[in-house]
Amino acid sequence: MRTDRVTPGSQTSLREANRARIVSAVQQRGSLTQVELAGTTGLSPATVSNIVKELSAAGVLHTAPSTRSGRRAQLVTLARSLGLVAGVHFGARSMRVALADASLRVISEERMPLAPDHRADVGLRRAAMLVEEMAASVEAGAGELLAVGIGVPAPVDVRTGTVSSAGLLRGWDGAEVGTELGATFGVPVGVDNDANLGALAEARLGAGAGYDPVVYLRVSHGVGGGIVLGGQLLRGRRGAAGEIGHVTIDENGPVCRCGNRGCLETFVGSHVLVGMLAGRGHLTLADVIAGALAGDAGCRRVVYDAGQHLGVAAANLCNIVDPEVVVVGGQLAEAGELLLDPMRTALEQRTLPSAAGPPQVLATSLGAWAEARGALVVALDLARDRGTLGVGV
Repeated sequence: MRTDRVTPGSQTSLREANRARIVSAVQQRGSLTQVELAGTTGLSPATVSNIVKELSAAGVLHTAPSTRSGRRAQLVTLARSLGLVAGVHFGARSMRVALADASLRVISEERMPLAPDHRADVGLRRAAMLVEEMAASVEAGAGELLAVGIGVPAPVDVRTGTVSSAGLLRGWDGAEVGTELGATFGVPVGVDNDANLGALAEARLGAGAGYDPVVYLRVSHGVGGGIVLGGQLLRGRRGAAGEIGHVTIDENGPVCRCGNRGCLETFVGSHVLVGMLAGRGHLTLADVIAGALAGDAGCRRVVYDAGQHLGVAAANLCNIVDPEVVVVGGQLAEAGELLLDPMRTALEQRTLPSAAGPPQVLATSLGAWAEARGALVVALDLARDRGTLGVGV
């Protein structure tokens, strides 16, 4: 039984705290029924109902009829009137942009190809133009964009929004991404490594939801990794935490683009996997994955070996972080169990034995848009922290 008493003078502050609790729950989950809100917040159904009505009338929340387990329910989301956030993911050869409302409901998304080794200024200029075009296409008014999240495939100093590594992303060394786009948009801009954003999205919204810690591996043109510990990203001293692509798995192996030898990326990067089948003519990673899924023996072997190498490197990380789950994303994850099965075997062989067994290995549930969704999460958090998301939110 609850024994703490609330004095008359604290009734207002208690109600404000309950309002904030409900809004925060909707922000974190995107949408919830009123019954789910009561369970998540610990508030009574009557309290939740009253506050939802109040915030809906104020334009903070939006409700719509829905069903849960065959029963009618009221689905609660944040109102579009609170504004929009944008998420941008720069890949090696393409850029993905998503626009979402304050409940993280995606209302527009676009993918644009980029030239290999494109320069930062070119990419940022195209990102700005695309965000503006997408906002216009949904008839967003002036000032409706609240914040922007950016993901790039290189370590980032999140304090300054600057690419902090040299040589890992040609044309982007030292790029002041946050400063440049912040000046363009006139709103807060958050910048992070793309694998970190994938990890954040999977931990909050995807396959890693409900687990802690969560390790995320992004395997596409290169290999990246992110770690979510206690609900927060582990970035390290200069944003390089989780860079599993540059973990050494063979000290006498090939020279990597980072200057070291035998990095994981020199064994499972897309150009390496495609190169193993060079005698077949010009192939892409998509071709290798399709061949493996269709039963081609050579393609299956390439994917199998990649899974083993990933498992070896992931085991080293797991022995340090001890995660509950490892989520695998990026284009190579489209190979599904052909990649994940050998990875699980290698992981089980090389992690410290325990009664709980090895960490689970799961495929991304957000697919190719995981990193862009993570950028949206960063943008929404930034808008809330800067107080631009609306009164009482």
